Amino acid sequence: MRMSSATPSRRRSRMTSQTPTSSCISIPGTTTNRACRPIEAMAGQPTFVVEDQSEVIDFLAAHLAPTRRIDTHGAVVFLSGVRAYKLKRAVKFPYMDFSTAARRAEMCAAEIAINHQLAPEIYLGVAPIRRGRDGALALGEPGEEAGSDAVDWLVVMHRFDEEGLFDRLAGRGALTGEMMAALGARVAIFHDSLPPLTGFAGPEDYRHSVAVDVRQMREAGDRLDPAVSEALAIAMPAALEPHLDIVARRVAAGAVRRCHGDLHLRNIVLIDGRPVPFDAIEFSDRIANIDVLYDLAFALMDLARQGLTPLANRLLNEWLWRIGELPAATHDEALALLPIFLARRAAIRAYVGSAAAAMRGEVDELARSYQRAALGFLKPAPPTLTAIGGLSGSGKTTLALELAPEIGRPPGAVIVRSDVERKRQAGVKLEERMPAGSYTPHSSAGIYAACLERAGRILKAGHCVVLDAVFARPEERAAAEALAARLGVPFEGIWLDVPKEVAQARVAARQADASDATPAVVERQFGYDLGRIDWKRR
Repeated sequence: MRMSSATPSRRRSRMTSQTPTSSCISIPGTTTNRACRPIEAMAGQPTFVVEDQSEVIDFLAAHLAPTRRIDTHGAVVFLSGVRAYKLKRAVKFPYMDFSTAARRAEMCAAEIAINHQLAPEIYLGVAPIRRGRDGALALGEPGEEAGSDAVDWLVVMHRFDEEGLFDRLAGRGALTGEMMAALGARVAIFHDSLPPLTGFAGPEDYRHSVAVDVRQMREAGDRLDPAVSEALAIAMPAALEPHLDIVARRVAAGAVRRCHGDLHLRNIVLIDGRPVPFDAIEFSDRIANIDVLYDLAFALMDLARQGLTPLANRLLNEWLWRIGELPAATHDEALALLPIFLARRAAIRAYVGSAAAAMRGEVDELARSYQRAALGFLKPAPPTLTAIGGLSGSGKTTLALELAPEIGRPPGAVIVRSDVERKRQAGVKLEERMPAGSYTPHSSAGIYAACLERAGRILKAGHCVVLDAVFARPEERAAAEALAARLGVPFEGIWLDVPKEVAQARVAARQADASDATPAVVERQFGYDLGRIDWKRR
């Protein structure tokens, strides 16, 4: 791993519907965050600092020298050599409690536990700060057992190249679809590893959270666009209320888990060519215990707001292809909630950003852009069904990935791919080949039926679908058209023609792909009787 002077932990204020807009603050006696004014300057606001840690901070500054220090409202981070050392501040906010040494020890352990699942490359462990018999302080090693002589604790991390942060890569136009695919796979594996939870993220929780979002935007006044605030006050509840039954069924089905909770682009970094999410929420059950789709929605929103809809679409589709299904409340059905999930993520960013700007005596146009994005996510877009057919190697998936971001509401259409559905149903990893004998006419008919069933669920959720399958038989093409007619949605059929030699070369060159097609398969397919093809030919 290449290390640099960057830190993996510049945690910003954790602002959600449960967090106050006054939480973006500086701590007296430390470096002032440029986004905030010192506490003394905020008339009527409490300090939130409950313990003097100056002795520990001075010790670390001297012991770790030469060092670079970064101060946030909840931590002091020291960058020294190839490591970063994070001391949790002795503060108590309504949403974050680090007020006692015991509580800080607990939260350090929790931070390691949740983040080590996602970022073992970064998180090394918890190190104690001890007081010796002579009264002097000493720094232990990560994982060292702490006794009664421990006065505080540090989260110890590897440092990484800050230029690999996804927000910086996005700013340089350096994010790729392949990175999004890898991120979607990694997040899906993480979500699948988490145990289901109850008692969180139910219908009344959502109602309360949306009401808080609306109140915060209204209270922001002219710091945001009041007209947009009022439009969101109508649109957000309207987007939630019809789908509260899905919310309840998602909780019962196990969709609510202890998630990352803060999965925006600045909390994802490219390390050795792989995306690594880090800095997951450890201090709040209400913020982190959420629907897995709402967890993903932060990154989707962050990408879509910046006009990177193709990347957001790739991330969503890769996650949907790989996440374990919940039959009692499928992820396909949950797409009905995606507009309000995206809008909430953007709205929270809007009123938090406006509050921080007010503390600086500024107007934040970025906050207003988040507000406009929130309203845009709630703009109605009727579902449509697009089917792309063609023999193996004709470019169906390439075209599907190109078209999907431009179809329907953000972040674009869901791609239902027969190659993916076949392996999902068989419990086979997408990159692994199916067992011999898997491709029979009977099994293929079942896969086409499963694809149409899934497409129907997604369309009923109000989301557009792109079907990606060979569709060699006239009855298969007719079934796709019939689904659209039955649901009353517009249909477009596209058929891709390609020379046999080109198709064979393409499938021979594939690596780590869900398709098992070979040049021999292409040879057989070119002998099919395709019947009359009425779809638009390309």
